[in-house]
Amino acid sequence: MQKIIAYPLSIIYYILFGVTLIVFHVIQWLAFNLFGYKAHKKSVDWLCFFLVANTYVLGTRYKIRNMDKIPVGVPLIIAANHQSFYDITTIGWFFRKVHPKFISKIELGKGIPSISYNLRNGGSVLINRQDPRQSLAAIKEMGLYIEKYNRSTVIFPEGTRSKNGQPKAFAVNGLKILCRNAPSSYVLPVTINNSWKMTRWGSFPFGIGNKIELIIHDPISVRDNTFEYVFEKTEKEIVQAIV
Repeated sequence: MQKIIAYPLSIIYYILFGVTLIVFHVIQWLAFNLFGYKAHKKSVDWLCFFLVANTYVLGTRYKIRNMDKIPVGVPLIIAANHQSFYDITTIGWFFRKVHPKFISKIELGKGIPSISYNLRNGGSVLINRQDPRQSLAAIKEMGLYIEKYNRSTVIFPEGTRSKNGQPKAFAVNGLKILCRNAPSSYVLPVTINNSWKMTRWGSFPFGIGNKIELIIHDPISVRDNTFEYVFEKTEKEIVQAIV
């Protein structure tokens, strides 16, 4: 019965999703080209708001725990487990005060209204997974960027998303490069629960009635700890809170 109900709701959601991307592609272009970074950042914030709001049609609810633990005014590496596209929109909206930038696969840099434009122009970096040298250089660039501007970047150490919520092994290199090039940063472990249920049946229909939860853990100073401690602590905090 739930899946039957999901079909018409998913159609409505797709319409809202498509309209949102098209409208905000124009808004982003105008903001970036006429007014610069601050206006573009504000347009992306509202894009993320509407992308989150669109999911209410599917009965989606959100719970963000420990918002007060997010450091402000320092370089920040947000490390999270990865379950679906909705991880990105949720972080984009609820973490907007720390200017989150993303390390995304290069394929997303073209062809998707609003999303591709933001990835190319909003401070994020695109990596080619088939070219390790390019990928590592791009991650280094991101580390230097957040160190210089006191902004944040989001990294999913699993690399690819989990389709059933079970975490995959965390990779070391990406987080190590970020820490090395943003030495005054803090790593902020974040556990994401239940976003994989949005695509439990694939891209159509969407899962309905889900409660996406983000649990924010204590930030970890890069400068005051060894990388081995930072990595192990980050993985442990994230994984042990996965439902």
